[in-house]
Amino acid sequence: MQVQSEKFLSKKWFVNYGQVVAGSFIMAVGFVFFISPYRLAPGGVYGISIVLHYMYEMYYNVLVDWLGINLPDNLDISVAALCMDIPLCIIGTKVLGKAFGIKTVVSFLTMALFTFILENSWGYDPLVDDVMLSTIFGAVCLGLGSGLVFRTGATSGGTDVISMIFSKKTSIPLGTMVIIVDSCVIVLSFVAFQDMKIPLYSFIIIYITGRIVNAAVYGFRNIKTLIIISDKYKEIAQFVLELDRGGTIFYGEGMYTGNKKNIIFTNVNPKEVNLIQQHIREVDPEAFITVIDAGQVVGEGFRSIHETF
Repeated sequence: MQVQSEKFLSKKWFVNYGQVVAGSFIMAVGFVFFISPYRLAPGGVYGISIVLHYMYEMYYNVLVDWLGINLPDNLDISVAALCMDIPLCIIGTKVLGKAFGIKTVVSFLTMALFTFILENSWGYDPLVDDVMLSTIFGAVCLGLGSGLVFRTGATSGGTDVISMIFSKKTSIPLGTMVIIVDSCVIVLSFVAFQDMKIPLYSFIIIYITGRIVNAAVYGFRNIKTLIIISDKYKEIAQFVLELDRGGTIFYGEGMYTGNKKNIIFTNVNPKEVNLIQQHIREVDPEAFITVIDAGQVVGEGFRSIHETF
């Protein structure tokens, strides 16, 4: 992922920082209203903070007796997360640059602020009484919020910093890396609460969040890549053009027969895939077709290059 800066107070600056603040608010809503009331720990520093919040509540009297001093009655999730976010942000700034650091600081500070306001005004009561509904809606909030932040080239802080660094250095999609890194927190939640349902629900949150992050970052449009090998390539290419799509024709050679092959490469939407396949069945039933999910397509007819980082 390429991290870019933008001119101060430019249109892009307002759009990017607006996305950061909006994404942080959406994530705070997900944590306070849907996730933390059921002690779910879907990875990241907020997952760890939820565990610490309830562990502090469970062992408060033990801590007071052991330390021999008065302690605050409550450990706010937002405060615990902020204490972990700050050092992780410093690491992210060194690896990913100052532009990353500034937006990420804005992200985790506003998220901590929104979470603090919501948890102290709403409390820790669930918005809905169904844990599965809370799991799903909480995951949607986290995925959408994180995706908005990631689209600006920043993160929401915490273990997202680790995910973004590895995604930058490897070919692993960002959402997938988030799933891998944050899954480690699941073990902590199970050890802390000794309730197998909590990590199972948390895994659902992590999976849905990762899928939505990928969609938000790389585009919600479901684009398919078609690779077509056919002797009737001219007729097929003409049909693709009639759909107002472009493409490229490659020239190859069969590995077994050594025969010359003409290969069509094109990107279309799912509805157009069905139309093209139906046309191919009519003109060349012997054609070889590969359909691939395109993570992101940038160019004419799809996502503008200006919408990317």
